Amino acid sequence: MYDFKIAAADKATLYRDLLLALEGLTTGEPDPIANMANAAAVIWESVPDLNWAGFYRNVGGELVLGPFQGRAACIRIPFGKGVCGTAAAEQTVQRVDDVNAFPGHIACDSASQSELVVPIVRDGHLIAVLDLDSPQKARFDAEDEAGFKQLCELLARVL
Repeated sequence: MYDFKIAAADKATLYRDLLLALEGLTTGEPDPIANMANAAAVIWESVPDLNWAGFYRNVGGELVLGPFQGRAACIRIPFGKGVCGTAAAEQTVQRVDDVNAFPGHIACDSASQSELVVPIVRDGHLIAVLDLDSPQKARFDAEDEAGFKQLCELLARVL
């Protein structure tokens, strides 16, 4: 049984501990869905002020809902549409302080006010995106972005 209690006083420690937890959970596990499920659960339990944490997988050039924590979500997102689709098409991180100001934002949960989407790429191929939503505007900063980029680099090796 795993019992991760990650409650850090500062973000650097939070992301270090989160990375260590995900390394422990994914090492030796070849199933990408299992690894995404555990990653979503640990992120959900450890990162404050989220209302959704999960993955959209690249299935045939379209994003398809993967493991997540939070309310029911949009199932399919075309590349280039919304925050997730933009991250997928451009293979770049999308940090949005106010989702209502993002052109073409797809509102799966009206409570979401800000969003961070990090592409997971291996050998130039998009595997998935990690999608994080918050009910607070401007919830995510550069330190969050850097921390989740590191997590996604780890995940790129195990998905």
